[in-house]
Amino acid sequence: MSNWRLAAEYRALQADFGSLEKVFALQGERITYDPLSELIRVQRGGVAYYVKRYRNAGKGLRRYAARPRIKAEWQNLKRFAKWGIPTAEVIAQGLERKAGAFVRGAMITREIPNSEDLSALANQRSPLLQDRAWVAHVSRQIADATRTMHRHHFTHNDLKWRNLLVDDQVKVYLIDCPAGTFWWGPMLRYRIIKDLACLDKVAKYHLSNTQRLRFYLQYCQRARLNAQDKKQIAKIVRFFEGRE
Repeated sequence: MSNWRLAAEYRALQADFGSLEKVFALQGERITYDPLSELIRVQRGGVAYYVKRYRNAGKGLRRYAARPRIKAEWQNLKRFAKWGIPTAEVIAQGLERKAGAFVRGAMITREIPNSEDLSALANQRSPLLQDRAWVAHVSRQIADATRTMHRHHFTHNDLKWRNLLVDDQVKVYLIDCPAGTFWWGPMLRYRIIKDLACLDKVAKYHLSNTQRLRFYLQYCQRARLNAQDKKQIAKIVRFFEGRE
């Protein structure tokens, strides 16, 4: 059984994006590839679209999971949009099953124009990261988005700089979240620390301690640290010790 949906406002792209069969026949610039999936970029009408295609769900019972990885990807991006977190627009999505087992699935997102991920900026040693006003503006947006997720008991689980895009209007977008899900109790607290540690893993090499502390205070919406904050920060900075 195949289930595919193209957003109504993109019906003009029916010839290319109108079915799972058509989407898997698309040719484009390959961005990433692994044994389970690939990401290609195609141009239509002067607009770039990113097509994520899964041909495999993994071994064993993973093929029968109620929510395959590709479905988690599009559901989480739509969840971000619902919560007011800027993200890539999902214009089409769907999957195919046979006898209950995952066969293939895909998702199409519209490009975020004039944007670059924070990891690329760090690798380029971009002067933007030396601009205190720019960093402060970006930091506050990331803090707000992260706090919003966590208040919904949701964690990204791969909150790395490469999954944060910034456009030329200094607007931050949160993308690529197939592993994000809901947690409660001790597991939520652990996953929150992991999200914050993922952000700080790169930040410690490119931002000052003052900027890193300011981000945490923005995230907590407090003017100064309390005793619990200091314990939390200690867990964050130690999270990846011995694993880098």
